[in-house]
Amino acid sequence: MKKDSLILVRGGGDLATGTIHRLWSAGLRVLVLETEHPAAIRRQVSLCEAVYEGQTTVEGLHAVKIHALDEAEAVWSAGDVPVLVDPKGACIAKAKPAVVVDAILAKKNLGTTREMAPLTIALGPGFVAGQDVDVVVETKRGHKLGRIIREGSAIPNTGVPGVIGGYGAERVIHAQATGVFEDVRSIADFVEPGETIARIRTPEGEVLPVTTQIPGILRGLLRSGYPVTPGFKVADVDPRRSELENCFLISDKARCIAGSVLELVVANSIE
Repeated sequence: MKKDSLILVRGGGDLATGTIHRLWSAGLRVLVLETEHPAAIRRQVSLCEAVYEGQTTVEGLHAVKIHALDEAEAVWSAGDVPVLVDPKGACIAKAKPAVVVDAILAKKNLGTTREMAPLTIALGPGFVAGQDVDVVVETKRGHKLGRIIREGSAIPNTGVPGVIGGYGAERVIHAQATGVFEDVRSIADFVEPGETIARIRTPEGEVLPVTTQIPGILRGLLRSGYPVTPGFKVADVDPRRSELENCFLISDKARCIAGSVLELVVANSIE
């Protein structure tokens, strides 16, 4: 694989952004594909915010929204990363990427196939290495995080968040009803248990408070105006109050996964 070969990443959330940042830092050419309405909560470290804002920057990486594949070259020439709204990957055949990374983290395959590129990589559960894609990278926190899987699948989604600062499920907040999400607080705010951080305005006209369970820093918060359903992830509290800057930095988990992806890309280039 040549240095100017294209690496296409499907997804621009916080974990995907860790991978994109690592590839970009290595001097590789990356194109990001996203949906029309991304639902990232760690928005300060998610390149998908460019879909809404037109551009965004994460740790020195500047991402720019483009409206057609032909616009990507100018963005690469500026040393930036283009983000294209293309949830079905319609541009992949024309783009002819050397590598496709499925970093959607949907816990299921939304259409990525081995035919899309000479090397296909998927992050997390929902894929079988050797069938759906060439390789899978483990995304579950713990001893196996970042493990490269060439046969089989990643650990199935347990629905239980990894423990940070002694808290697991309590640190992640989900919508309790169908409606439109409205922020009350902001990312990087300090919060206490029982504090209202947002509201959900239901179709019936009710306004329901969204509250925290633990003290800490509001590390992630869904964008205001987003439609939610019961169980939809809307916020994330980091109990480590001394680590405010984490709201603006790629996580350890994302960096670990990114290292495995870069390893695979480099290994493929020297085969």
